[in-house]
Amino acid sequence: MAEILAPMSGNIWKILVKEGELVTPEQEILIMEAMKMEIPVTAPIEGKLIAIKVKEGDPVEAETLLAVVE
Repeated sequence: MAEILAPMSGNIWKILVKEGELVTPEQEILIMEAMKMEIPVTAPIEGKLIAIKVKEGDPVEAETLLAVVE
């Protein structure tokens, strides 16, 4: 199991996958917006995305739990 954490403070701009989907290492899970830049957030391991803890538009701080892959 792997927790996906926000790399920096910003806003959730776009969620690219749904709960229950299979993901591969380095696959983009969501895109954050910070300092007028798009920051892709990727899956660290292969597995099933069992939880997405944020919604599009949510503001998040660095190290916030975004999603869980099992």
